[in-house]
Amino acid sequence: MDFTIQEEFYLDDQPFKIISGSIHYFRVVPEYWRDRLEKLRLMGCNTVETYVPWNLHEPQEGQFHFEKGLDLRHFIEIAQEVGLYVILRPAPYICAEWEFGGLPYWLLQDPKMKLRFSYPNFMAKIQRYFAQLLPQVTDLQIQSGGPIILMQVENEYGGYGNDKAYLRQMAQLMRDNGVTVPLVTSDGPWHDMLDNGSIPDIALPTINCGSDIKKWFQRLRAFHGTKKPLMVMEFWIGWFDAWGDEAHHTTSVASATKELRDILAEGSVNIYMFHGGTNFGFTSGANYYEKLAPDVTSYDYDALLTEWGDITEKYTAFQEVISEYTELPQFPLSTEIKKKAYGTLQAKERVSLFATLERLAKPTRSPYPLTMEELNQATGYVYYRSQLGKARPVEDFRLISCMDRVNVFVNETLAMTQYDQEIGVKQPLSLTAEENELGLLVENMGRVNYSVKMNHQQKGIQDGVIVNEAFQADWEIFSLPMDNLEQVDFSAGYEEGQPSFTRFELLVEEVGDTFVELSGWGKGFVTVNGFNLGRFWEVGPQKRLYVPGPVLKEGVNEVIVFESDGKLTDEICFYAEADLG
Repeated sequence: MDFTIQEEFYLDDQPFKIISGSIHYFRVVPEYWRDRLEKLRLMGCNTVETYVPWNLHEPQEGQFHFEKGLDLRHFIEIAQEVGLYVILRPAPYICAEWEFGGLPYWLLQDPKMKLRFSYPNFMAKIQRYFAQLLPQVTDLQIQSGGPIILMQVENEYGGYGNDKAYLRQMAQLMRDNGVTVPLVTSDGPWHDMLDNGSIPDIALPTINCGSDIKKWFQRLRAFHGTKKPLMVMEFWIGWFDAWGDEAHHTTSVASATKELRDILAEGSVNIYMFHGGTNFGFTSGANYYEKLAPDVTSYDYDALLTEWGDITEKYTAFQEVISEYTELPQFPLSTEIKKKAYGTLQAKERVSLFATLERLAKPTRSPYPLTMEELNQATGYVYYRSQLGKARPVEDFRLISCMDRVNVFVNETLAMTQYDQEIGVKQPLSLTAEENELGLLVENMGRVNYSVKMNHQQKGIQDGVIVNEAFQADWEIFSLPMDNLEQVDFSAGYEEGQPSFTRFELLVEEVGDTFVELSGWGKGFVTVNGFNLGRFWEVGPQKRLYVPGPVLKEGVNEVIVFESDGKLTDEICFYAEADLG
């Protein structure tokens, strides 16, 4: 078989209209991959698209992972079994509202790093990554009997830069590592983005947009002529939520359906998102324009399937439009998924972070604070501790170059919390004890995933801490990625108002999907049987975290809640319905 680009897309010399939907395998537990792919096929789509997150596949430099939920090859094989072709977007940068846009944090350990440019060290690291990643999938290309029909060079590059040498090197790296299918680029159709991000002699330009399709197709046709196909690589049918938004974003079914009809009348489509899924753990990214806007744990996106995989009104409306272009398949779903309300749990044990701190991390001693990157840490928290000495007024307390949120403790008592632009503002501190200890719990809320701030995403404290107009020296630094909670000593004691771990036991007779609500709690994250569900925060809009059934087991399940702000209750509750705000 073969797939080619002429005036139209051709599959084995027959015109082929791509009707695709986005599913990110890394946002869905692998036990549900087949369910989501079957629902895509049943809607009438013939293709699935996915990004590939470099920062999950190479979380520490030189350590590669392609197993379990990162088994990209298995996801592609299931797609083929279901009857879907595949568009793969393996670019080192994916955006996707994902931590650092999919780039691994350790790139920032190079102080001269220039991301997404033909900077030699950046290109060398991509070359090593592609040498590991692409052999996982190159034999699954259409020419070898697999389902992969297209791959993308970079991602929305025209909204970042115009280094065409970089784009050409990227395309050549893909070819050198066995990519034989046609290549594409995708960019917004406004301003200079198509001009900046396209290499038309190598890759087909496509566009990303959510409305005014007829207008933007005219722009694309004018850009690349009438002898190439039109495609919306990301047809945005919803939007994402940031912490502090007033409500969960939703879009009009009628308007989205009209735009889909306009796309299919003239070209091909990839629906973004067909199924959004979840930013489990600390994987959600952030945007930064006037202020920091970190994304919530849910990536529901108001997509055609909900975060938990239910079919929506929008799905049914899209299915009707698609049926005008293809015969809809019919087959039974193979995965039974139930939803369960497990009710209210009472806390079993609780311990202060400070009481169990040295069980979780051995301190690094340094004359000055170190960033997460210098600690070889991707995400989570860092706790900085230093001795301030005698009682005295501190009129000038400041953190210099610190991201993103910090709880300031004096003698393990919360003195203040600073977030984003509040950090660096001069504040007074009161030191009243004979000897005084400063503690700073700094949280990475998600590295920015888009635009001009990406080269400056060092988390933790970069420059230092000012105490009465001078930099404070002599620090103990505790790296807290929070991936070893089995080390928490719940017998060590709890002090009210301190960051803490609380343990619950959930007794399950029948496993099902469920949703945990932490009413009355402040900020933190939740793990179930060691699986990090993601962040919660009282500012909303998201009020409940999705718990996929496969992370539960019959019998006793351990739930651990970390809360950073000293605001908590003794209860959490599991519901059968979501609440995205």
